[in-house]
Amino acid sequence: MSDEQKKQLEQQLWNIANTLRGKMSADEFRDYILGFIFYKYLSETMDAYANAILKEDGIQFKSIPESSAEGKEYIEAIKEAALEKLGYFLLPSELFSEVAKRGNSDMEGVSNFIIEDLQKILINIQLSTMGTESEDDFDNLFEDMDLNSTKLGKTPTDRNEIIAKVLAHLDKIDFKLADTELDVLGDAYEYLIAQFASGAGKKAGEFYTPQQVSTVLARIVTTGKSKLKSVYDPTCGSGSLLLRVAREVAEVNNFYGQELNRTTYNLARMNMILHGVHYRQFDIKQEDTLERPQHEGLTFEAIIANPPFSAQWSTNPLFTTDDRFSQYGRLAPSTKADFAFVQHMIHHLAENGTMAIVLPHGVLFRGGAEQHIRRYLIEDRNYLDAVIGLPANIFYGTSIPTCILVFKKCRENPEDVLFIDASQHFEKAKQQNYLRDTDIDKIVDTYRNRLEEEKYSKRAPIRADAMYGVSTIAANDYNLNIPRYVDTFEAEDSIDINLLTVQIKELQVKAKETDRVIASYCKELGIETPF
Repeated sequence: MSDEQKKQLEQQLWNIANTLRGKMSADEFRDYILGFIFYKYLSETMDAYANAILKEDGIQFKSIPESSAEGKEYIEAIKEAALEKLGYFLLPSELFSEVAKRGNSDMEGVSNFIIEDLQKILINIQLSTMGTESEDDFDNLFEDMDLNSTKLGKTPTDRNEIIAKVLAHLDKIDFKLADTELDVLGDAYEYLIAQFASGAGKKAGEFYTPQQVSTVLARIVTTGKSKLKSVYDPTCGSGSLLLRVAREVAEVNNFYGQELNRTTYNLARMNMILHGVHYRQFDIKQEDTLERPQHEGLTFEAIIANPPFSAQWSTNPLFTTDDRFSQYGRLAPSTKADFAFVQHMIHHLAENGTMAIVLPHGVLFRGGAEQHIRRYLIEDRNYLDAVIGLPANIFYGTSIPTCILVFKKCRENPEDVLFIDASQHFEKAKQQNYLRDTDIDKIVDTYRNRLEEEKYSKRAPIRADAMYGVSTIAANDYNLNIPRYVDTFEAEDSIDINLLTVQIKELQVKAKETDRVIASYCKELGIETPF
């Protein structure tokens, strides 16, 4: 698919989404349009899989008579195979294209009222998985799609009309699922998620990380690797960060994530399936990561996260004996859970793994418990590998500058920490700034090669040696504020006071001559001079 075709598809989808936009807020109509797209994906995948099974018999899945004895035999056999392979099942009459056709039918005697049938179908998708391996992955997946909500229309007829219209538009789009080399639907889904995030204000940070930042994080945690056993995001939102990591390597065996928000958790599971991740390959849980972690006992080769900045957490005294926090001697402040997320992630980091986390700049220099934790991570454990300063105003819903902290348990360069100041390398847009491809490449290349560049990057030593005498980071009392290590000071041009004095005197002489000329003109005209 060419870039032009991709843009046309994106615009097409956004126009369809806007069919609902006048009726509800961005985060509300997001749940409907993405849910319908997901239903279309499940239907087309089901239809293609069933047709492949039926090929030898010369039968099409949609043509099977569901009420006949022979039809029931075919359906039961296909259902058993589909639940094993796909993790769910749909009847021929439940397929997206069939429902869209009924909803927009003008045939006499055929009812085009589809709301009740469609709501049952969405429930049936979940029910088809009961008692199977995929049950948890499809549990309540469509719970945010209330087709009887008055937000869709005042009357059932109004609601039916708008839903049928959306289905008809979506039914005309070919997502090219048969072409396994393309991920048209996955890309389109990502595009819509990004569009909804940009229009959702503060809520956007709950479920989406800008693509450019995701790319930086993904490239960092995949440095030197072509395959990953596992990748984990403890605050996974829509799952976009996990999927971005998969684009940077040839293969990821398993995806793990946890998300507190129920709606966003549903979005993450849909996103996984839409991008072709088999239900056995992902394990996304819905719970509070700090209070009730769901992946205890597991370690991961790559960990990435963009947790909620400076969130509150309980600091329950029981956490002082929790393996995630006990060795540090201090808990992160109750009003700033940033380092609690860091500690949680390090606990789950494999010995050969890399983790990268986006945090507000305050984690670099705040005192108290946070300074104590920083010191332990650097001096005692030597896990901190790099600090990367990002530009301000690149995240949805907040304009504050942020940073990326990179940690490794087995560092290739244990003598220093790399500091990168990328805060001035970006493109300005109307509503927010963004990293260009060249900015992303520069950050990643600098990190991977540990390059030093004036006013951009610096390797700061940790321990004393003959060259530095004392540890620079220790000398700064474990304050990681980037300007302490990367000198970005721009000296202003020196001013020649004597030359400036001469210039002022010359201007005064010219001013007096101008005043004399003006006075002579005023005298000729017989008017009073202005001075």
